Amino acid sequence: MQKNYLTIIGIVFIASAFALFAFLYTAGQNAEVSQNVSEHSEALSRDHSVKLGNPSAKVTIVEFLDPACGTCRQFHPLIKDIMRQHGNKVNLVIRYAPLHQGSNQMVAILEAAKMQKEFWSVLDMMFETQHQWTVNHQAHPEIFWNHLTRTHKNLDFAKLQQDLNNPAVIKAIQQDVADGQRLGANKTPTFFVNGKSLPSFGYKQLKNLVQAEVNENY
Repeated sequence: MQKNYLTIIGIVFIASAFALFAFLYTAGQNAEVSQNVSEHSEALSRDHSVKLGNPSAKVTIVEFLDPACGTCRQFHPLIKDIMRQHGNKVNLVIRYAPLHQGSNQMVAILEAAKMQKEFWSVLDMMFETQHQWTVNHQAHPEIFWNHLTRTHKNLDFAKLQQDLNNPAVIKAIQQDVADGQRLGANKTPTFFVNGKSLPSFGYKQLKNLVQAEVNENY
């Protein structure tokens, strides 16, 4: 009986120690990210960055995303819901973090589509068809390209193809990658709200942080 009691105490102690370690580890990571943002606030948004919403909004969500990321796809409509809920009080900045193999070409397509003012329609299509062109977390841009040329009616594909190698496109992607590394955006999606990172990852955490910033600024 005493042996069983001691075993239970040991299990509880180990579980508590693990929970404490996880908490301290997350807190340490958040502190490091906060310091990076504080020291490199200019890396949150650039002139070339895609923006959505009221430019004068007092609350800004910055999202580092990868089109091949399944979680980014799941968050895509949720971000739109947050934007609708807060109207002109919140805007969104999209940054590229092509962490999956093949994603460099996918974000190049996005950046080239932006030059024709079709960024959002192409991003929507990427997420809608992600299961077709992403296999084992690896992007296959040629599959998406074939789908895009068959179904998108508003793109000049000769220009799009040419712009994939446009120095401005390459420079924008390189800048986003460098900024993501500088800010500690080493997984996707990574969010910052008015320069603050999430206390832990999740939709509820993002929603609550946005609400807190809205309450504080309006």
